[in-house]
Amino acid sequence: MRSMRLAALTALLALGVTACGGTTKSDVTSATPQAPASSAAAKADPNAPLKPGIKLAFLPKQINNPYETIVDKAGIEAAQEFQGEAKEVGPSDASASSQISYINTLTQQGHDAILIAANDANAVCGPLQQARAKGIKIVSYDSDAAPECRDIFINQASSEEVGRSQVQLLAEMVGHKGEIAILSATANATNQNTWIEFMKDELTKPEYKDMKLVKVAYGDDDDQKSFTETQGLLQAYPDLKGIISPTTVGVSAAARYISGSKYKGEVVLTGLGTPNQMRQFVKDSTVEKFALWNPKDLGYLASYAAAALVSGQITGAEGETFKAGKLGERTIGADGEIILGPPFTFDKTNIDEFDF
Repeated sequence: MRSMRLAALTALLALGVTACGGTTKSDVTSATPQAPASSAAAKADPNAPLKPGIKLAFLPKQINNPYETIVDKAGIEAAQEFQGEAKEVGPSDASASSQISYINTLTQQGHDAILIAANDANAVCGPLQQARAKGIKIVSYDSDAAPECRDIFINQASSEEVGRSQVQLLAEMVGHKGEIAILSATANATNQNTWIEFMKDELTKPEYKDMKLVKVAYGDDDDQKSFTETQGLLQAYPDLKGIISPTTVGVSAAARYISGSKYKGEVVLTGLGTPNQMRQFVKDSTVEKFALWNPKDLGYLASYAAAALVSGQITGAEGETFKAGKLGERTIGADGEIILGPPFTFDKTNIDEFDF
């Protein structure tokens, strides 16, 4: 019985689930979708072999972020499977313009593809367009760049599913009553903002009439600032019943603060985090449940998608398919989006079954 349960859980995670505003990615939804920026003249050849020696560069929102490190490392390791080369470079802060100089340098170095978790969907657009003009393929992951500036976007999960499920998870734990707050990453993070819009929309439903969102705070994907913002929320709103932090940096910092405070057991915290980050807080009952997808699979899928683009197997058009190694065949959806899979909920009953 236990082996069947483990197999089911592993299979579910392998599909992926998504994410976070952690130091690595994001996704953007537009009321008026724009066509992906793949060349109209290009024609996909799904039978083309993957080219050997492909050079990939991962550009996270911020270097040395635990979540981003997991994603990029998996993508770098995946490149070895198809005899490619990959590296990670990036800024130490997650400001809107911090990635621009790195894009310019990678363009000058002549990489075959740049894989970016955009800090700001529009700020990186110009440099990415310049890279594309030189034939470099652009793959955004976790946090999307503007659609006209990249070829495809690897989304951890449906933005709507992530946003609504976070509210549903918290509502279940607070009994659908009370004041709640959101602790986000940066104010410009496209994935965070998209998820938050769906959270707000979910809260307009009748079943949440007794819940009130009082504040959206920003920890800027900085551990200490997120810790301080958590403290500020709890002091400013003494009747606060719950916090959603859809960022791996934010949720772990918030858990650390709550675990050593009078609010432990009184204020419910959930969000998006990794099992290894959150294990101690789940076991000491600071956090009952939280969610995520498998970040290793996110990096792995991004790497294979970039290789497929460079090799001409896909162009980024809706309906094209490619083989993503151990993750199997993947199909490109509308606006050049490829979804990894649905979110997965972690709690005391299953957290020790995962190590990432």
